[in-house]
Amino acid sequence: MASAAAVRFLPTSTFALPGSSDLGFRLVDVTSRAGIEFQHNTGAYGGKLLPETMGSGCAFLDYDGDGWQDILLVNGMDWPGHKRQRSTLKLYRNNRNGTFTDVTGAAGLDVEMYGMGVAVGDYDNDGFPDILITCVGQNRLFHNTGKGHFVDVTRKAGLFGREAFSTSALWFDYDRDGLLDLFVCNYVKWSPEQDVFCSLDGKHKSYCTPEAYRGATCWLFHNRGDGTFEDVTAKSGIFDATSKSLGVALLDYDNDGWPDLLVANDTQPNKLYRNLKNGTFRDVAVDAGIAFSNDGKARAGMGIDVADFENSGVPGVAITNFDNEMIGLYRKKNGEYVDIANETGIGLASRHTLGFGCSFLDINLDGYLDLLAVNGHIDDTVRNVRRDVGYAQPPQLFLNNGRSQFREVAGEMGGDFSQPRVGRGLAYADFDRDGDLDVLMTTNNGPAFLFRNDNNLGNRSVRFSLEGTKSNRDAIGTIVQIFYAGGSQSRMVKGGSSYLSQSELPLTFGLGKDDHVDRVVIYWPSGTTEEHKNLSAGKAYEFVEGRTFKMLEGF
Repeated sequence: MASAAAVRFLPTSTFALPGSSDLGFRLVDVTSRAGIEFQHNTGAYGGKLLPETMGSGCAFLDYDGDGWQDILLVNGMDWPGHKRQRSTLKLYRNNRNGTFTDVTGAAGLDVEMYGMGVAVGDYDNDGFPDILITCVGQNRLFHNTGKGHFVDVTRKAGLFGREAFSTSALWFDYDRDGLLDLFVCNYVKWSPEQDVFCSLDGKHKSYCTPEAYRGATCWLFHNRGDGTFEDVTAKSGIFDATSKSLGVALLDYDNDGWPDLLVANDTQPNKLYRNLKNGTFRDVAVDAGIAFSNDGKARAGMGIDVADFENSGVPGVAITNFDNEMIGLYRKKNGEYVDIANETGIGLASRHTLGFGCSFLDINLDGYLDLLAVNGHIDDTVRNVRRDVGYAQPPQLFLNNGRSQFREVAGEMGGDFSQPRVGRGLAYADFDRDGDLDVLMTTNNGPAFLFRNDNNLGNRSVRFSLEGTKSNRDAIGTIVQIFYAGGSQSRMVKGGSSYLSQSELPLTFGLGKDDHVDRVVIYWPSGTTEEHKNLSAGKAYEFVEGRTFKMLEGF
């Protein structure tokens, strides 16, 4: 990939005056008209069990291969001995007209589990995305048959018999053999039988913080290529029983072409697992400056994302944390990360929020990645302790002005988007194929919300779908860099990120008013580099590794 010094910057954009509501775009709640009917079930019955506070995730995926993004929503269930209802995850097929159809039963996913997160990846390279659901208890792997149906292959794949409190997960090809491997975050050592009594007043049970429990190691599973996985957690160097992991993101930390992992931990130092290219990893988070806050404390890391938000060619990091801890926004310089949240305007604005899902995305297509975070506390009695902090909290949208300054604008959009909610999962995709990015959000013990991006700024975009041949078919880990009159941008095809969730795999580049891209450089995980020239804005393109690209109809 080109060095930071070789990358040009886009022209500086301007912000509207403070208090202005003329942003040029809106996130419109289309949940009901789209046919999304979902209610998250925590199973809460009064026992104040720890997983009830954590919520569940969501994903955009094209499960039927028709080129339109479908929706998956993860659900919990009632606790044993307290059965009141049946609740399952939900799969909604995109009808290509702004609406969705619930196909959960037909797809074979009408299964009860205490689900937490979701990771989508084509682990057998057959052209159809498979689904891992992380759970409290036994995680579940569902293989996509390519006929609109999924089969539970957890036992067959060698993933059965490992019970934990799993959270986020992602697929990535850590050994670059063309097969997706699996990384799973685990939170703490918890089960209903091991539940600890915590109390704010010494009498009544309350939800415990993670300090009440021992940590749990994350897991790494190597794809053998025959439909089974080998647990390589210990021999890979990933094993660490002190972690309390909630979020994970893919990155190439040292720009060597080998995928690394950044893990957000709750009340424990964050982990940066550097890929040593021999099947092993080394945690370099302390040396890299991202293990702790600027004052040397381990914060309550929840959600995480990695992206080139400064168009410098060097990805930065966002990590959501507990209230009074602020979002961490990290810039990398000389191999080390520095938290610049305060100086960019994100720190103070996020001090009184408890953030979960977060994503970098170019919401207004001006060529700069903005930051979206969904918020919500873990205990509905927080007002009794902290009058300035609510249980339901508004999401935050930080617009990037291209000069390393962000302004929070969610409240300026009007409508329903800025309403306080107990936010947890967050994902984005262009579900209506109009060229801008729409947003999916889950809430704890509440509904999911689909927000359509209505953008009237006249800004252009270009979208890329990638397919590996030597590389994994999903092209996860591929870095795409574009050069055009305004400057350059880079994106990575990645799963995971955010919190318990996964956004679409196709890449969207906002171009502002530019009408074409001069050059596109693709760095495939196999080590191959390809270059294409003179692509038009307002189009979607498909790139297949080692072959010529083609233009798709519309976006």
